[in-house]
Amino acid sequence: MKIDEIVTVLESFAPTALQESFDNCGLLVGNRHREATGVLLCVDVTESIVDEAIGLECNMIVAHHPLIFKGIKKLNGQTYVERCIEKAIKKDIAIYAAHTNFDIVRQGVSWEMAHRLGLQDIRVLAPKTDTLCKVVTFVPPRYLAQIQEAVSEAGAGHIGDYDCCSYSSDGTGCFRALEGTSPFVGKKFELHSEQESRVEWISPSYSVDRVVSAIKKVHPYEEPAIDIYPLKNRWDNYGLGVVGRLTEEQDEKSFLQDVKKIFDIGCIRHSPLLGRKIRTVALCGGSGADFIGNAKSCKADIYLTSDVTYHRFFEADGQILIADIGHFESEQFTKNIFYKHITEKFPNFAVRFSQTEKNIISYF
Repeated sequence: MKIDEIVTVLESFAPTALQESFDNCGLLVGNRHREATGVLLCVDVTESIVDEAIGLECNMIVAHHPLIFKGIKKLNGQTYVERCIEKAIKKDIAIYAAHTNFDIVRQGVSWEMAHRLGLQDIRVLAPKTDTLCKVVTFVPPRYLAQIQEAVSEAGAGHIGDYDCCSYSSDGTGCFRALEGTSPFVGKKFELHSEQESRVEWISPSYSVDRVVSAIKKVHPYEEPAIDIYPLKNRWDNYGLGVVGRLTEEQDEKSFLQDVKKIFDIGCIRHSPLLGRKIRTVALCGGSGADFIGNAKSCKADIYLTSDVTYHRFFEADGQILIADIGHFESEQFTKNIFYKHITEKFPNFAVRFSQTEKNIISYF
């Protein structure tokens, strides 16, 4: 099995096109066409992780955080990043990062946190915007079903928990074939009218090229008319963070104790307790302070995230309990998502959780 096959599995679930603009997801080190001998899963790539992969004869590391975030102008072993890259190259170890694309995708990092807390009625906290397009084409009615099937398979037509969504209406198309053409209907140099169906779909922007290719492949016309419109719609299925409800309300201290146990947390930094029951929980794996306002707008009783600075705690303003549970702690179960998708596709392949990885932050 090739490394590329593992990459394909991960990116079928969370395309790298979903990543934030600052991010650097994907295959960072290595040749995707090499045979894969085993995969080691971790949150962060360190020298000990690379050594562990070598010892286990795993020639691919799948991590949540990218080892390479910014340009590297030299490799002389001065930093741990340079040393990891050098050792990985020498030992033919591929390094793959699945970061904010796994944060944004449905059933990604924050969803995994929510499931472990037993939340119900889970929905996205901060949906993506400016990531959807409307794709429209015009086709003779007898070819409509064929076009709809091809476009759905290419990734368009998903709205919420529904797929194969489209809208069509009938009308009349008009065109004239010029020199060098081979018209499917009508004659060269003669104005021709044809009964056509206008059919449209919503598509993620990153799927548009694939959708257009699918249309052209099955459309009977040699020059099908295809329109693409950017949309301002929120993409409610994808975004950062989630919000959900506990099956039974809890008092604040009891809930925080459960959080400490589930995420194995040394301590939790939090805003002042409000003396209220916890029922609606908002959370965001990783650095999620920018979504405190979203959590308040959702009427959440508590917001779990990490990397909350001193002044951001004031934004609780007596309306919500903000709890910083630690960056590593909030994202540690990302490895389980990797494991699930790789082993479902390749059940007999060696996929291992790192046994040497530990949180870089210690608690005294």
